[in-house]
Amino acid sequence: MSQEDPSGYPYQPYGAPYGQQPPPQYGYGYGAPPPPRDEGPTANAIVSLVLNLLALVSCCNILGLPGAILAGLALSKARTEPRSARSMVMWSWVLFGLGFVLTIGIFLFLGLNGYLDD
Repeated sequence: MSQEDPSGYPYQPYGAPYGQQPPPQYGYGYGAPPPPRDEGPTANAIVSLVLNLLALVSCCNILGLPGAILAGLALSKARTEPRSARSMVMWSWVLFGLGFVLTIGIFLFLGLNGYLDD
């Protein structure tokens, strides 16, 4: 595999054929890989909180208030109880979507029945 230098120092010759290369030595080099990024429900809770508050303010979506409260609670529990935080974020998104659908349905109902005519 390796050859001896006349001075007694083992070395690997440049361009040694395949199979004669020494196996890679793990543990040396760049160190351990970084730990995986576990954002958990934090980013999702922030987006849900912002969109629920925006829907509450701009569209008078009354389901945005409980959705924003759930997203805020999920944001506070994201590090300590990630499982319950994910559940709260999911219900926050459900409330946001349900409120959005109800708002569009109300406007369609009012528009089709002539209540929005001026």
